[in-house]
Amino acid sequence: MQQSTRTFSDKFFLVIKGLAMGAANKVPGVSGGVVAFVAGFYEEFIYSLQKVNFKAFKLFVNFRFKSFWRYINGRFLGLLVLGMLISYFSVSKILDYLIVHYELFVWSSFFGMIIGSIYYILKDFNEWSRRNIFLILVGIMAGIAISLLEPARENDNLWFVFFCGIIGVSGMTLPGLSGSFILILLGNYVLLLVDSVNALYDTIADIVQWDFSFLYDTARIRLLKVLVVFSLGSITGLVTLSHGLGYVLKHYKNATFAVIIGFITGSLGVVWPWKNKVFKRDDLGKILTDGNGNPILDNYDRYLPDLYSVETYIGLVFIFLGIGLVLWLEWYGKKTLQHR
Repeated sequence: MQQSTRTFSDKFFLVIKGLAMGAANKVPGVSGGVVAFVAGFYEEFIYSLQKVNFKAFKLFVNFRFKSFWRYINGRFLGLLVLGMLISYFSVSKILDYLIVHYELFVWSSFFGMIIGSIYYILKDFNEWSRRNIFLILVGIMAGIAISLLEPARENDNLWFVFFCGIIGVSGMTLPGLSGSFILILLGNYVLLLVDSVNALYDTIADIVQWDFSFLYDTARIRLLKVLVVFSLGSITGLVTLSHGLGYVLKHYKNATFAVIIGFITGSLGVVWPWKNKVFKRDDLGKILTDGNGNPILDNYDRYLPDLYSVETYIGLVFIFLGIGLVLWLEWYGKKTLQHR
């Protein structure tokens, strides 16, 4: 573990990386795990999560907090989680605004970042056996198949919400698999990442103003329950998935990387910049809305770009900017290692 040798600059950039992971995981089609992979801390992230086990629990309940913190690589995980939490109330809000007003350019940037990520992984991948090529193709097909699935209806049953938490956090641990897009397919993206988060934000604002009338608002209380259960499912998913991934990374590292390469490549279809939103409709064809009156996203209708449009070429510029950002992260990571 690297926690004892980290400089202030390292710690600051860990928070920034947490910000990036949190923001990326909220955008349908983008995986927070890709950020961890490209930024060079994916394996440490998985192995640190593996330490959240029965031994850690015993240390905690015996009040050996210092040993507990050291055992789970707490400084590393704490800084990442801090960045993710800050992201949910800052960067993700900015992303929401940018997607509404500059959707093509945001998707173009992410598309470029994923292309850069594929290059980043491929350049150091030298195990081109038949098995690994087959696994890459399986990953690509799985990524494409996920993007073509039909979304389900919204379901606020708490057991299903808990399951959504386990699945939704997959984007943090599985590069190329977008947790938020999975939530769209499960029908609960708006409920879990918009309505319940807004309910928490409104509740905090009410408490700050010493207004407890929300305690009598059954709809608000229900959303807060949903958020708590979703959070518990997410924590469960992080810990359980990390144990499985830690095992396969240790015993089948090249095969795991092959599947990840495939997943990330397959996810390019989900983040294709040129697409129109398709909203959910009722049996009469009327667009369905959430509790705030916003239309509920169903999927995307993708199309080829118009080569006579200036907007298309601006989108291409943002694709190259996205690729450049990933290459810069790689350069910065190597420079940091050289100075240690």
